[in-house]
Amino acid sequence: MKLKTAVIVATAMSLCAPVAYAELVVPWLSYRTGPYSPSGIPAADGFADYFTLLNERDGGIGGVPVRVLDCETGYNTQKGVECYEATKGEGSLVYSPLSTGITYQLIPRATADGIPIHSMGYGRTAAADGTIFSHIFNFPAHYWDGASIAVKHILSLNDGDISGKKIGLVYHNSAYGKEPIRTLEEFSEKHGYELMLIPVDHPGQEQKSQWLEIRREKPDYLLMWGWGVMNAVAIQEAANIRFPMENFIGIWWSGSENDVLPVGERAHGYKALALHGVGNGFPVFDDLQKFVVDAGMAAGAGDQVGTVLYNRGMYGALLIAEAIKTAQEIHGVADITPAMMRDGMEALEITEEKMTALGLPNFGPAFAVSCENHGGNGIAMVQQWDAENGEWNIISDMIQSDKEIINRLIMEDSAAYAAENNIEPRC
Repeated sequence: MKLKTAVIVATAMSLCAPVAYAELVVPWLSYRTGPYSPSGIPAADGFADYFTLLNERDGGIGGVPVRVLDCETGYNTQKGVECYEATKGEGSLVYSPLSTGITYQLIPRATADGIPIHSMGYGRTAAADGTIFSHIFNFPAHYWDGASIAVKHILSLNDGDISGKKIGLVYHNSAYGKEPIRTLEEFSEKHGYELMLIPVDHPGQEQKSQWLEIRREKPDYLLMWGWGVMNAVAIQEAANIRFPMENFIGIWWSGSENDVLPVGERAHGYKALALHGVGNGFPVFDDLQKFVVDAGMAAGAGDQVGTVLYNRGMYGALLIAEAIKTAQEIHGVADITPAMMRDGMEALEITEEKMTALGLPNFGPAFAVSCENHGGNGIAMVQQWDAENGEWNIISDMIQSDKEIINRLIMEDSAAYAAENNIEPRC
C-alpha cells in the first residue's frame, strides 16, 4: 500500500513539474583548421552566432534551446564521415557538411539513419529530386542553377547571343568543381558557345600552367568553381595576364572577401554569384550586435559579421531554424526528432514577408520546398567587387535558372541513382 501511494505521489509530482525539454542539437561540420580555414571560419561563425541569437533573444526555438554541435573536419572527407558517425547519436536533427565530398559520402548513411542533410548551394545537385533523395535538401539553389544563372548573365551582356564565344571553366579538381560541367555542356549546345575546361588540383596554390593556357586560348569569359586559397590565386593570375575582371565570374563559393582582398586593386570588377544579400545593413545585425557580439558570446572575434561567408552561415542557420519551427507546428511538439525535422524541411516555405519579419528584407529569394522539390526555386543574383570601397555590390535582379534543361538533367541523374540503389519514387 505504501509503495502504491509512493508511485501515485511521484506520478502526480512529475505531472505538475515544469516540462524539461532536451536541447535541439544542430551539428556543423566545420573546418577552422587546414588550407580552407579562411573560408570555413566565417561560415561557422555566422551559423553559430545566429543560433546564439535565437537562444539569447528568444529562449531558443519554441522554448527549446539550440546546441550547435561543432565537429572539426579540416575539409577532409574521411574526417567528415567520422564526425557524422561520432555525433549522429546525440539527437542530431540535421547536418550541414559545407563540403560536396562529405555530402556525397553522407547521402546513403544519413538516409539510412533517417537524418536530413542541408547542403545549401552545394553537394549532389540531383538531390533536388525529393522523390528519390528523401533526406537530402539543397535549397534555395544548387550548382546547376548557378551554372545556368552565370550563362544567363553572360547572355544579358551580349544581347542574348553568345554563339561562337569561348567560355572557360576554372574548377577545383574534385567532385565539387566537376559538378557544373555536364550542365555547361548542355548550355553550350543550346547557346552555341565553346566550353573550355581548366582543372586546378587541391589546394590550388599552383596555377601557372592553367593561366598560360588561358592566355594562349583567349576565352571571352571565365567561370570559376573554386574554394579557399584557389580563388585568390586564380584572381591574382587573371590580373597578371590582364584578363578583364568583369568577364570573370565565380560561383557563390568563389565570391568572398577572402578571395579578392589579397589581390588588392587589381581585383576590381571581379564578379560572383550571390545566394543572398551582402553586407550588414539589415535589421537582424542590430540584434546580433546586441545579444551576441556585445554580450561576448560570438563564436569568433566578431570581426567577420556581415562578410559574405558569415552571411552564408547565418542564412543556412536561419533556414534550418525556420524548418525547425515548421516541424514543431506540424507535429505539435517543441522537442522534435530527426524524422520530424525532415518533415519540417520538406514543408518549408520562405516568403519575403517572413524574411522581413526576421530582419532580412530582400536578402534572399522566396521559395517553397515539397516532396518533389528539395532544391528551392533556383534563383540567385550577381555581385561585383568594388576594390576602391572594399565591398561587394549586388548588380543584378534575382535571376531564375533555366529550369527546362536543369529539371531534365536532374530527372536523368536521379533516375540513374535510383536504379543503382533500388529506390522507388515516393511521391
